[in-house]
Amino acid sequence: MMATRQLLGAARSRAVGSASLGLRRTMATVTDSALDKKVKQNNWEEGNFINYKKMSENLAIVRARLNRPLAYAEKILYSHLDDPHGQDIERGVSYLRLRPDRVACQDATAQMAILQFMSAGMPSVANPTTVHCDHLIEAQQGGEKDLARAVSINKEVYDFLASACARYNIGFWKPGSGIIHQILLENYAFPGGLLIGTDSHTPNAGGLGMAAIGVGGADAVDVMANLPWELKAPKVIGVKLTGSLSGWTSPKDIILKVAGILTVKGGTGAIVEYFGPGVDSLSATGMGTICNMGAEIGATTSLFPFNDRMYDYLKATKRTEIGDFARSYAKELRQDDGAEYDQLIEINLSELEPHINGPFTPDLATPISKFAEAAKANNWPDEVKVGLIGSCTNSSYEDMSRAASIARDALNHGIKSKSLFTVTPGSEQIRATIARDGQLQTFEEFGGVVLANACGPCIGQWDRQDVKKGEANSIISSYNRNFTGRNDGNPATHSFVTSPDLVVAMSIAGSLSFNPLTDTLKDKDGKDFKLSPPTGSGLPERGYDPGQDTYQAPPRTLLSPFNAWDGKDATDMPILIKAQGKTTTDHISMAGPWLKYRGHLDNISNNMLIGAINAANGEANKVKNFTTGEWDAVPAVARDYKAKGIRWVVVGDWNYGEGSSREHAALEPRHLGGLAIITRSFARIHETNLKKQGMLPLTFSDPADYDRINPDDKVDILCTELAVGKPITCRVKPQNGAPFEIPLSHTFNEAQIEWFKNGSALNTMAKKAKN
Repeated sequence: MMATRQLLGAARSRAVGSASLGLRRTMATVTDSALDKKVKQNNWEEGNFINYKKMSENLAIVRARLNRPLAYAEKILYSHLDDPHGQDIERGVSYLRLRPDRVACQDATAQMAILQFMSAGMPSVANPTTVHCDHLIEAQQGGEKDLARAVSINKEVYDFLASACARYNIGFWKPGSGIIHQILLENYAFPGGLLIGTDSHTPNAGGLGMAAIGVGGADAVDVMANLPWELKAPKVIGVKLTGSLSGWTSPKDIILKVAGILTVKGGTGAIVEYFGPGVDSLSATGMGTICNMGAEIGATTSLFPFNDRMYDYLKATKRTEIGDFARSYAKELRQDDGAEYDQLIEINLSELEPHINGPFTPDLATPISKFAEAAKANNWPDEVKVGLIGSCTNSSYEDMSRAASIARDALNHGIKSKSLFTVTPGSEQIRATIARDGQLQTFEEFGGVVLANACGPCIGQWDRQDVKKGEANSIISSYNRNFTGRNDGNPATHSFVTSPDLVVAMSIAGSLSFNPLTDTLKDKDGKDFKLSPPTGSGLPERGYDPGQDTYQAPPRTLLSPFNAWDGKDATDMPILIKAQGKTTTDHISMAGPWLKYRGHLDNISNNMLIGAINAANGEANKVKNFTTGEWDAVPAVARDYKAKGIRWVVVGDWNYGEGSSREHAALEPRHLGGLAIITRSFARIHETNLKKQGMLPLTFSDPADYDRINPDDKVDILCTELAVGKPITCRVKPQNGAPFEIPLSHTFNEAQIEWFKNGSALNTMAKKAKN
């Protein structure tokens, strides 16, 4: 029996004293002198220090006000408050004004973020910022060739980013350096810190006890420009881990299990906080894996308390001084005894099975013991066409070592991978280290193709040639996200996510029906054998090899501001599209080949909502233009409306905008003349992104009203009613029938209403700068 318990409501954590920390030395009492040290945030920047003293002072102020035990997530957020004395604090209600320690941007989102920052007229970023080139490299032939091709194709983008970073004092990680989240874990994450990053999997840094939160580019610009960053105070979901992992079970299986429990919406508006004695059986990179994929349950972020495994990783990555400093502050780098959680899940790691999630959604969780049966019952294509390991979720030294041990076991029995097999190192440091230590050679002998140190197929940057588009097939990866068509653009591809261990095992068998815990394979002589459970070190015994130097230390095109609100109600607006079912940011603004246009808003707007399914006809990218009566592509109809001065709205379903932090999914509808997005519910980051760009993200007060609106209706939005905590009226005008009114809810606060009035958050910032 799987020992997983879920307790709803306010749940008091127990048995969370110092034993769960596993610290090998007595914790120092936090004193002013201990926290007065000047410890640099990283080895790359001068003058940026970890300010545990300020965090401690802020926390003391908040403790005196709240007078209750705090969760670790709360400690990090409250210690970064802009105004700890006056800030209203209520989980799930208050909007916190925060001062993050750092900003990080991947290259696809950095283009627009930097363009927006440039329009603010500041000579330099006010807070430490880095840009990471990982999203624009398409997997095609292999690492070196793919990297050279990307550098040639994207030269204009890379040159712009490199020069802008040099001008505005931003650290720049060149193409080939690795995936943003791996680079952050290896270089910039530190316990107790607060980081925002323009990618939804930024929470990866929770593996080092950092609250790392995915945001849109406009949020990043706020922090770059030294404005407080606003976040609705998250609820806190506690996950208590007991027992320890062994055999085929890996850290990935913890988040696969949690995703099955909470679903893609269950973590929305909450931070997931792991604790308990089972934490100490996990490596820091394993904790990072769990936090990374927490994005798939909608969580604001996920994190672990500081412990010795984190200290060991800091030491291995040449940051011992940070580890020592964290030990002096360790009391505040974990939850208080008696901290209460809004929801509590308990998992016994000793009884946890390996899991495989999918297809088409990352929360369809199936334990390996039931997976073959599920595959047969659902008629999933049994043959595994491609196995893919790596990505930002699972490309650590431990991941690669365990996977290589399984591949070597197969090679020792004279067999290789039956499936096509790819390996994506998470960083140049990982690539160089596994090249030195032999794992890379094992993968190549196994039949693997080593791809560039980049996102690659995980985000759709994959020139896949082995199947035709529309051909049903199965692939299995150690990635984090498996929405329809995400990896290869083929909506018929059944994409499953699991641990690197199971990816290798099932690639050897070439079948979804294979269970390495119970089933046998045939060796080169036709004899049966079972694969041995994976083995591998969490950290390299000989230390990390940094590989090639891909960092550029800090040594134009401007956006026109959006128009301000005209102060009137919006009337007779057409519904551009009534989206039906899952509408992720991939549906709203596709990645893949479109990424090269991320710095050109008008060009990339040609992909707006082309993946969304139209409720009027069940098709994608085909909507009716009410002015002409013709059916056309979504962006084309939106452009026509804009040219004719017609504002429009989009109607959406549940959890609209889930997935990547992709700010263009909000910029594009604003650019093409949209006023409001009306849905049953929103994913957190996308809702904020829409507000930042001066749009109205509104939800049906009664979700059933979604069904009352037809795609050919017109609507009035009474914008003049917009006020904090009050619904706004939508007047629906059917083509045939009497008009009727429905209430729409929203989460705007006073400051955010100013964004709408002024046309965007950036306009508001510029307006304040002039006054």
